[in-house]
Amino acid sequence: MSLSRVFGVGIAVLLLAGVPLLLSQGLVNAAIQMLIAALFASAYNVLCGQAGMLSFGHAAYFGVGAFATVHAMNAVGGTGLLPTPLLPLAGALGGLAIGAIAGWFATQRTGTYFAMITLAIAELLHALAPHLKGLFGGEAGISSMRMPSMGLGFGSTTQVYYLTLAWVLVSLALLYVYTLTPVGRLALGLRENGHRLRFLGYDVHRLSVLVFSISAMFSGIAGGLQVVSNEAANYVVLDAQLSAAVVLNTYIGGVKVFLGPALGASLMTFFGYAVSDLTQSWLLYQGTLFVLVMLFMPEGLAGLFRASSQLRRQIGLARLVPVLLAWIAAAALLTAGIAFAVELLQRMFSQDYRALAGATPGGAWPAIALFGRSWLPSDASTWAVPVALLACGGALVYAVRRGVEGLQSRGERGMGTAAHNAEVAL
Repeated sequence: MSLSRVFGVGIAVLLLAGVPLLLSQGLVNAAIQMLIAALFASAYNVLCGQAGMLSFGHAAYFGVGAFATVHAMNAVGGTGLLPTPLLPLAGALGGLAIGAIAGWFATQRTGTYFAMITLAIAELLHALAPHLKGLFGGEAGISSMRMPSMGLGFGSTTQVYYLTLAWVLVSLALLYVYTLTPVGRLALGLRENGHRLRFLGYDVHRLSVLVFSISAMFSGIAGGLQVVSNEAANYVVLDAQLSAAVVLNTYIGGVKVFLGPALGASLMTFFGYAVSDLTQSWLLYQGTLFVLVMLFMPEGLAGLFRASSQLRRQIGLARLVPVLLAWIAAAALLTAGIAFAVELLQRMFSQDYRALAGATPGGAWPAIALFGRSWLPSDASTWAVPVALLACGGALVYAVRRGVEGLQSRGERGMGTAAHNAEVAL
């Protein structure tokens, strides 16, 4: 790792350590969920991004880790099988055990068949959980309490945050070290060409099970941290929605950069926390963002930093700043246009609005209150607003792309001229 990256990671850790001192308790609680989601996405990326095995049921190992942890919290008459700071170890063992068993079966096949097997295993656990009340507590789930340990009461959100932060940082460090080991490097071979690994004499099935188990173990740690934070576990943690969320978060962040999934999971978790109270359509925005990232930024949000760094080397920092500002302005215009249209349509098709329109004399559409103003759906000027915003944003995107292409071509010609002059001088 280069010195600049080490410096950047150090600054990020210091900022994370200062979160409880800078934010309210509500935002600290949101930060805990962001850290857990970041670890879960990074663990999933070990399997999906690095080994190329797309799993549709990774919530199973997150959930198993959660229930293993809550049982450890309630063991031995409620005094706890493990001290509170070590409780995620129970989640790690649970995730590792179930992951090894499920991985042995799932990795018998590859590609789409592998994905379907992982989905079937997760759905099987999700369907059985409400009926196995001794293990999963039925529909009510299982609750517990954090016990004081090592001189700490763990009754405050701040203490839980620092415990979560410590586990997430240690886990991410271990995952990074794993990527540098021979097993981690061979996992890249699984993604690129598993048949060639088999031809070279490696036991591909055993390697696949090992990678699957490592991913499930760290997913179990994330589930354990979730229980430590919430002091409860319900079979909902095994739901397919959680499996879908980690896939979306990982690809939005970027599977080719180690911290890309953590970035995507953190941002999308905060997005849900901040936007879910403002609109009923926040899941639609999340899905739209995923589609846009897959279409126009297949390397994810982390790829933006790589592209920006490459562009800076090509055109220079002085020219890069206006380009970035123009991209931000274009994104703001497009976001405003999409949000205006979605919110207006959502209110128009809501049951309350249709009932109000039916009670209006003459069948006229009543005005809709949106963004501090009233808008008439029957008025053309109402729909002209999102159209104008989208048109301006699209035009700005086109202009910026053309401008960047021109700057890049001039930069390449300049580099070619410099190389020619150097050859002549020699």
